[in-house]
Amino acid sequence: MSGPAATECDAADTRPLPRAWLIVGLLWGVGCLNYLDRIMLTTMRDSIKEAIPMGDDDFGALTMVFLWVYGVLSPIGGWLADRFSRSRVVLASLAVWSLVTWATSFAQTYNQLLVTRALMGISEACYIPAALALIADYHRGSTRSLATGIHMSGIYAGMAMGGMGGWMAEHHGWSSGFFTFGLVGVVYSVVLMLLLRDAPRAIRSGKEMAYPMTAIRALGGNRSFWIIAAHWGLLGFAGWAFVTWMPTFLREQFLLSQTAAGFTATAYMQVAAFCGVLVGGAWADRWSRTQLRGRVRVPMIALALASPFVFMTSYTGALWFAVVCLIAFGFARGCSDANMMPILCQVAEPRHRATGYGMLNFFSCCIGGVASYLGGWMKEQDVGLHVLLMGSGIGVLVSALLLHFVRPVRRE
Repeated sequence: MSGPAATECDAADTRPLPRAWLIVGLLWGVGCLNYLDRIMLTTMRDSIKEAIPMGDDDFGALTMVFLWVYGVLSPIGGWLADRFSRSRVVLASLAVWSLVTWATSFAQTYNQLLVTRALMGISEACYIPAALALIADYHRGSTRSLATGIHMSGIYAGMAMGGMGGWMAEHHGWSSGFFTFGLVGVVYSVVLMLLLRDAPRAIRSGKEMAYPMTAIRALGGNRSFWIIAAHWGLLGFAGWAFVTWMPTFLREQFLLSQTAAGFTATAYMQVAAFCGVLVGGAWADRWSRTQLRGRVRVPMIALALASPFVFMTSYTGALWFAVVCLIAFGFARGCSDANMMPILCQVAEPRHRATGYGMLNFFSCCIGGVASYLGGWMKEQDVGLHVLLMGSGIGVLVSALLLHFVRPVRRE
């Protein structure tokens, strides 16, 4: 079947391979650590600026540099995962992440802090493409969105835990969090070394392995891939605008402490996203059994419904309504994150999946980096952050509408 009623389950066998759920559990912990580090920095803004003098545009540039390095190198990290062992790429990424996180705690100047953020971008560029491709190798269709969603819930758990950064900075100094979690990462690297393995069916011969220009040509000529890239880029703008500047917006708008603003900006949205990846993943798996476009329609509906709330975040004078808006965006973003790799699997060949996701990260992070810097520049120019949040709401709506034009096909 190839028409609109075709399903992924028309394939001969879509059951997960042995160890499939163990792999998801192991990668859950890595994703949690990766994103905890990213968010922790943004919740420590006042403490870091007090210890290391910098302007708001300089603070925004810390996230921008990380995202640009991360984004530019993500296609390379994806290609490494397609060309070599996915599990070894994940392990190397976590080892470097742990060392850089630990080293960040010793930064004493702005330039040193900037260098550590750039190095963090290098380490994390290899993780997400390899991890999601590894999950797709083990989960071949019937559980792919749910498995991806469970893994992404680890990312949201890390983002929610990032709210601890403000508390740790106020009570133990801004460097304490980086020192502690860097050591945690070293220990977890040993666990991965013992348990993480590639999927048996994913062991490819040399002639079957992807090469850079082959992957670029294949993906570059794919109309649906470019539509997904535009969708992911717009969503990246909104996501990183919220992640980088929501703690500051809430503190200034509602006169919250650094700790309260950090927890409010991260906990509610990430708990909602946690629910979103699980609900959106299970919903998409179920819908895809009867409709090929099921995985595409879940994030399209969720983001379209959430876009007015993203827009209205900038206008509310009530903290409770701001929280409602954060929850709406978080849930919708979760539905999208749970299905992005599964949608890519319906668009790209298996040997190009990690490279393809790396290219999606490139667009998302480069555009997200602009949002992070733009917020700081606006503050320096006395332009309210509400303008950035309004633009984010429009971007979320357009990103949802773009998904209507994706044309998935059935693949393993």
